[in-house]
Amino acid sequence: MRVLFVHQNFPAQYRHVAQALAQRPGVQVIGLGENPAEALPGVRHLRYKPPHPGAKETHRYVRRFETAVYRGQQTARAALNLKERGFTPDIVCCHPGWGEGLFLRDVWPETKLLYYWEFYYHATGADVGFDPPGEISMDDACRVRILNANHLVSLQVADWGQTPTRWQASRFPAWARERISVVHEGVDTQAIRRRRGVELTLPDGCQLTEGDEVVTFVARGLEPYRGFHTFMRSLPEILARRPSAQIVMVGGDDPHYGSKPAGAETWRALLLAELGDKLDMARVHFTGKVPHGTLLDLLSLSMAHVYLTYPFVLSWSMLESMALGCLVIGSATAPVQEVIEHGKNGLLVDFFSPDQVADAVVRALADPAAHAPLREAARRTAVERYDLKDVCLPQHLAMIEAVAAGQRPDLPRLTD
Repeated sequence: MRVLFVHQNFPAQYRHVAQALAQRPGVQVIGLGENPAEALPGVRHLRYKPPHPGAKETHRYVRRFETAVYRGQQTARAALNLKERGFTPDIVCCHPGWGEGLFLRDVWPETKLLYYWEFYYHATGADVGFDPPGEISMDDACRVRILNANHLVSLQVADWGQTPTRWQASRFPAWARERISVVHEGVDTQAIRRRRGVELTLPDGCQLTEGDEVVTFVARGLEPYRGFHTFMRSLPEILARRPSAQIVMVGGDDPHYGSKPAGAETWRALLLAELGDKLDMARVHFTGKVPHGTLLDLLSLSMAHVYLTYPFVLSWSMLESMALGCLVIGSATAPVQEVIEHGKNGLLVDFFSPDQVADAVVRALADPAAHAPLREAARRTAVERYDLKDVCLPQHLAMIEAVAAGQRPDLPRLTD
């Protein structure tokens, strides 16, 4: 079997399944992306040329779609080059979110296309109009509708789809959900488990060990989409009520979702200016982005891990923190509520309430033993529902095999 994976940042979500397929006798695996990537054993990695960014004069509703078309062209050119050299895949697994999937059907009319559907935009009920809550303008509603242009064209050409959570699947049109399996990419819970005896020195020199009152917050970008502003506003109370608490925030300053704040270069600068001397900066630590191993060490020390998010894509970091047995204090928003049940395997708080966040963190630090059952249940949830080797990878492989054979995958769908 010949398999082509297409992702702007390959391997990304395909890391584990691409390696697993490459280890099978008689299977040829190629990964196609725009950006450089680490080598995966048995996987040949190719790159397409960066797309034209589109014109500033283009109507703002369709500017992103124009860039997607350019990216789709570059992906198609790379695919045509593969075809001319004799490579025709049995199946293409593609993340089409940036336009890569638009024209692959035109390159290989008979090849099966399995697309990874990450997020379908809505003007209500998801991220748009969530923060601050309220009605959005007609202009924004129309703009958001057009954001799905790339998805709608890609849905037309795909044979089948995959999305990692039931909530994400629920955002797609009903007619599309008939051809979408809910399969998460998985967490390696055998490798990602709480590390004992960890001693960690942060970039600012602070040393942390087991038993310290470590409160963690992790996001690729420190921004409102991941509740950074709410968490920051909870800190004065946490620091006042727990004099030994150490607050550690992992993530970069550039926003990955949304925009930069008005009146400041970064959200961190804005919040630090707002809170001023209410924060004991000797106990508030910003690490920037860190290697994955360092992140696992840090989360192994965490006594309270705060994960807040708009109704949007669920972060890998939340599931990894659960696999590590962290006490997750999560926002009562749809993606989190699919995984965490309040008082059973974690705690849920109002996304907009710094007071609720602070109170939950303070209670967790004050009585770790009382919250131990929640930590254990969090680990069980990760193992039973999201384990890579026993749950998700077998599902992913079975889905690829079925779609490649022209069959309907016997896997969970939102309509089941």
